[in-house]
Amino acid sequence: MSSDQQVVSLCDAYKDYFPIGAAVSSRCIHTHRDLLLRHFCSVTATNEMKFSSIHPDEGSYQFVLADSIVEFAEANDMLIRGHTLVWHQQTPERVFIDSDGASASRDLLLSRMRDHIETVVSRYKGRVYCWDVVNEAIDDKGSDYLRPSKWLQIIGPGYIEKAFEYAHAVDPDALLFYNDYNAVAPYKREKIMRLITELQQKGIPIHGIGLQGHWNIYWPSVDEIRYALDDYARLGLTIQITELDLSVFAYGDTRIDLTEPTSEMMELQANRYEELFRLFREYKGVISGVTFWGIADDVTWLHNFPVRGRRDWPLLFDCEHQPKESFYRVARF
Repeated sequence: MSSDQQVVSLCDAYKDYFPIGAAVSSRCIHTHRDLLLRHFCSVTATNEMKFSSIHPDEGSYQFVLADSIVEFAEANDMLIRGHTLVWHQQTPERVFIDSDGASASRDLLLSRMRDHIETVVSRYKGRVYCWDVVNEAIDDKGSDYLRPSKWLQIIGPGYIEKAFEYAHAVDPDALLFYNDYNAVAPYKREKIMRLITELQQKGIPIHGIGLQGHWNIYWPSVDEIRYALDDYARLGLTIQITELDLSVFAYGDTRIDLTEPTSEMMELQANRYEELFRLFREYKGVISGVTFWGIADDVTWLHNFPVRGRRDWPLLFDCEHQPKESFYRVARF
């Protein structure tokens, strides 16, 4: 393996293409500090800016952890992506209930959404350059269009446009994204295209599409991603790969016996990362950022998900924070 001095910085390698980012926690900005400072020029908070973390109680905001990430990024000249303002998960149940314990009215829920967005976005105005305003609003099932969340059930489909309008009113300079997973799958891509087109036709301020890259070493194919990039590019918005990691397990694989990845897994992963970043470089005029959902294999949301008791190794750096073959395939081209 190359010595440390020969390991090129990811951000330096991609300075003529797009920023390379990492999802971080308030803890890993310390535990993974060296990797972050050397290889990444953008950060996204994994959980610290989500509703339940930053606004756990009515009228009470807790900014300490989110602030620590923002201050770390600013001190090191890193871009900051905001994630996320409106989501069906990690939102306290009390948001959807009135003072009598009944379902909140449409007006009450809109008021709470507006207060949350205005308070959070205004705090980071001019500091967070873009926001994942609405996250995962498209339904995964068959012909169903929007996910049947409580936002949708109480407010109606207009909750999405209101979220973008509220965010834009507070910080008109921030880039506003719709963000979703499986966004390259044809059945879901068509629905996302429909949503974005409807928002554009109404004049809603939306500027970008976030494609969560929670993929694996077998799926999706490069051609599927290319088709999706071509489709989304036609909408005229910037595209970002917002949550990239490559599980070493195929969908449906439930093995839990591995304590370390096989050499075959690592070679397949390296090949996939090489193919993906070759494709991303081709689309540098459309893609304005690539963010890994994590930094190194010791800390990843894929430990215990979707199979309890299973470890995974989806990132470019191993559990000892050393570059893997996947790193070299991405960094050297």
